[in-house]
Amino acid sequence: MVSKFDKTEPVVAIENLTKVFAVPFRQESIVAVRDLNLQVEPGEIYGLLGPNGSGKTTTFKIILGLVPPTRGQTKVFGHDSSAVKSRELVGFLPENPYFYKFLTGEETLRFFGKLCRPSGVHLKSRTDELLELVGLTNARKRRLGTYSKGMLQRIGLAQALINEPRLIVLDEPTAGVDPAGSRVIRNIIVDLKRRGVSVLLSSHLLEQMQEVCDRVGILSNGTLVREGRLEELIAVGDRSELVLENASESLLRQIEKLAARSNARLVERRRSKSTLERLFLEATEKATRTDERE
Repeated sequence: MVSKFDKTEPVVAIENLTKVFAVPFRQESIVAVRDLNLQVEPGEIYGLLGPNGSGKTTTFKIILGLVPPTRGQTKVFGHDSSAVKSRELVGFLPENPYFYKFLTGEETLRFFGKLCRPSGVHLKSRTDELLELVGLTNARKRRLGTYSKGMLQRIGLAQALINEPRLIVLDEPTAGVDPAGSRVIRNIIVDLKRRGVSVLLSSHLLEQMQEVCDRVGILSNGTLVREGRLEELIAVGDRSELVLENASESLLRQIEKLAARSNARLVERRRSKSTLERLFLEATEKATRTDERE
């Protein structure tokens, strides 16, 4: 029996999370995550960003109950992440998934589906639906040993969706995937949001993250250095843009003044935006300089 969840409460709630790893045979430790606080709301796409070693994957593993926290609390659908109930409505695609290469795409989904208990007609229809969703219907009878990197990522995404999750965690879902495959995965992520599924993902492809994320958090050395709605984070506070249609050169030189008395139509006025890549570099470089001074 799959647990119900309150759609008004956060899907993921992390409070004062810290994870310290002891270094074997040496009297020292590594702080992977430090005093982390964040929430993932129902039906949103949340991007967790950071350079290598910033604590993203460790955070994901704690959320999924694979690694215990040193301090703090992590809840998924209102349950502590160490409880089995917290994972009943969760799907996961790790950065480097491992699959049995002697199985076909169809057999792989049926295998993972049986681990989640559905069987019979429901599992068959769900398998068919997911193979079509990720564009692998024609490769369903091929062994995974013959799949390309992009095809493996797509079958991995399909297995993460086999149990009809309400939260899906994706660690570098488009790593090594060609542009066409990346676009397929991006479209699936956007479609999941339309269906009310929450998505928590990380990626080094910041342009793709900028396309899909509602909110982002940026980690540096295990600390959350920036967080908020993407539109607000990348907005340039002291600038505005006017988008005009059929404007002359003279009109462009005196935009607002002339627009009021010309035939040009003001299509849009908005705050100028930076890029997620620039925001990421500025936030992480500033955090690194601060750490070095301390």
